[in-house]
Amino acid sequence: MTFALRSFIAPLGAAVALLAGPTVWAQPAAWPNKPIRVIVPYPAGGNSDAIARYIADKLGRAVGQSMVVENKGGAGATIGAELAARSPGDGYTLLIAPTAVFAITPHLRKVGYQPFTDFVPIAQLSGSYSIATASKDAPFNDLNGLIAAARQAPGKLTFGSAGPATATHLAGEMVKYKAGIDMLHVPYKGSAEALGDLMGGRIDMMYDPVTLNQVKAGKVKALAVMSKARHPELPNVPTIREQGLDIDTRSWFGLFAPKGTPQPTVERLAAETQKILATEEARQLLLKMSQFPEFVGPAAFAKQIQDDSSFFKTLIARANIHVD
Repeated sequence: MTFALRSFIAPLGAAVALLAGPTVWAQPAAWPNKPIRVIVPYPAGGNSDAIARYIADKLGRAVGQSMVVENKGGAGATIGAELAARSPGDGYTLLIAPTAVFAITPHLRKVGYQPFTDFVPIAQLSGSYSIATASKDAPFNDLNGLIAAARQAPGKLTFGSAGPATATHLAGEMVKYKAGIDMLHVPYKGSAEALGDLMGGRIDMMYDPVTLNQVKAGKVKALAVMSKARHPELPNVPTIREQGLDIDTRSWFGLFAPKGTPQPTVERLAAETQKILATEEARQLLLKMSQFPEFVGPAAFAKQIQDDSSFFKTLIARANIHVD
């Protein structure tokens, strides 16, 4: 190589290195390289919180990064959902939420998010053995007794919920509609608060799987299971259909990410979630919360949410259900 050619190539190589340097440094690090926040749109203490903390812990271990659960309750879970929807779709914000946030609430009130365009469904986590539960001193012991008492005193009996337009609210409205009774709805900021008042006798009823442990402890009493099959932990409690009411609660918890989240991240989270839910540990833990593992992947879950939304839209219109 001649001296003149070497003299030309050396500066050119240095220039290329200078140009390439910033480009190399600008490349994003592999996901995840920092903690991931998991938003729960309810206060601490309910099933949403417990499921989120379990899934976050296991997912964090699987992807090699910590996951921090943030409880953002209020306004029927819409505050937390909107916060998640407005977060960057970079794989560092997730949302764990129930049916109501995506398939019920948007048909009953104005919300600050679009359920089908602001989020990417990652996985359905669980189905629910929801329980129709009464206070320990209630003068009825099954669903038919509740219906008879409500007919004798229209509008006097109360049922609590985790908040307006939640699945726990709509379940009570469905019972009212199907049974032809009138009960007063008492909304709370979360299931834990409603359960406290149920045990204290300040409300008469609630429709929520969170009551399981208190039913087993004898502090409240189960009238019916709101699922198609009897609860494995409450084999002597008949389903609501066995007692004459045909009600489909379509109750689940799901894992979501803001729109724009990279598909490889979504697929990785879905795959790890499926592994977690396939364990006996997950089955046992969810059963304690009156839930059962029910994994559904991204594409199928997205379609299911659309179907559930149509189902509840029709039901809400037919039953003339409103949120005050």
